Amino acid sequence: MFALSAVLVSGLALAAGGLLDRSYRPLTGKTPVNLQQQYGGKVLLVVNTASKCGLAPQFEALEALNAKYQKQGFAVLGFPSGDFKNQEYGDEKQIQEFCTLTYGVKFPMFEKVHVKGDEATPLYQDLIKATGDTPEWNFHKYLISRDGRVVGSFASRTVPDDKALVAAIERELKASAPAAKP
Repeated sequence: MFALSAVLVSGLALAAGGLLDRSYRPLTGKTPVNLQQQYGGKVLLVVNTASKCGLAPQFEALEALNAKYQKQGFAVLGFPSGDFKNQEYGDEKQIQEFCTLTYGVKFPMFEKVHVKGDEATPLYQDLIKATGDTPEWNFHKYLISRDGRVVGSFASRTVPDDKALVAAIERELKASAPAAKP
């Protein structure tokens, strides 16, 4: 019971401290984007990606998810990483070309980052702290509610169109939908 309370308090503290209040440079871009300013108020699926991974076909399903729910306030945010057997290109232009040309990725992709260990970027450090789940491979997915709380963690082999993942996204879109103005 105490462990669950600690996780909930940790999640609330992260929300209050601004899980998304940090900036990352878009893939091949020059100007960092503050995630809170750009994506705050949306339901987000944060994914560590790798172009040369056997799970790379998930890019296509991630793009389909993004396209399907985008107008409802949803976004997939991709963070390329070579942390697992160096399965990501070193050059960001190569990453962008691969994602765009091979899988038609249009969802936001950001600079290459570390997602595990001491070198993990602060966003991933906080995602791990909130869930207790460190990515064990490429394409680990974290679901973030509109108010910036981490509400789900899905292992790499959970495909983007998995019923449980889709249900969690739809639940968050409905539960945290902004109130209609009279």
